[in-house]
Amino acid sequence: MSQHLYILTGASRGMGLAMAQQLLKPGNTLLCLSRHSSSDLTAAAQKAGVTLIQWHQDLADGEGASERLHAWLQGQNPADFASAHLINNAGVIPPILPMRQSKPADLAKALRVGLEAPMALCAAFLAATHLWTLPRKVLNISSGLGRYPMASQAGYCAAKAGMDHFTRCMALDEALSSHGAKVCSLAPGVIDTDMQVQMRGAAGEAFPDQNKFLQLKAQGQLSTPEQAAGLVLRFLARPDFGHEPVADVRA
Repeated sequence: MSQHLYILTGASRGMGLAMAQQLLKPGNTLLCLSRHSSSDLTAAAQKAGVTLIQWHQDLADGEGASERLHAWLQGQNPADFASAHLINNAGVIPPILPMRQSKPADLAKALRVGLEAPMALCAAFLAATHLWTLPRKVLNISSGLGRYPMASQAGYCAAKAGMDHFTRCMALDEALSSHGAKVCSLAPGVIDTDMQVQMRGAAGEAFPDQNKFLQLKAQGQLSTPEQAAGLVLRFLARPDFGHEPVADVRA
């Protein structure tokens, strides 16, 4: 039976791990690219009888990750799949500091993982599957911070703003192809992940918006990773996915 192929980055924790867990269903094949593999995912895949492949991959090396993915996809038989999906979920938040105090190495890493790697992986996925006639989708996990500026968040905001805009360009490219992929850069809402912990723990003098994040937690306004993963995957499955290249799961 043909499988639905899912390629997911950043699957070792947070919403990425929750998405991976929810994708471990019969009929799916899941390839995860993360800095660390998950024994829990391995056990769950074995229990469900699902094909799971976990690559140890540092996405700070976007070129290496994309070359590896391109080669792997070229070795696959498209007849084995009913659909193919790329989900760029991985990202890092650099130290929460004003630009004048930020280190170039921290900013570079945020852009490599959050922008360069997704672009390279999209290019690899689309090139390797260009002749596949089955439905293909690219889901880039963005953020509201890519659309609204925040002090001491320049690196993360820039990466997500870039993700939104290159997705718009990619959508124009794919619309010119008879079997073009459907693509979307999606803000997943406010989720209680390690990133939120980092924001709540930032030095108040360096992060003027810290109190907003403390209130979100105190008032129970954060989604759990599992809740957010469910919303994102349901959005991915919508028949109108890709109608808007930049979207918000809460809209």
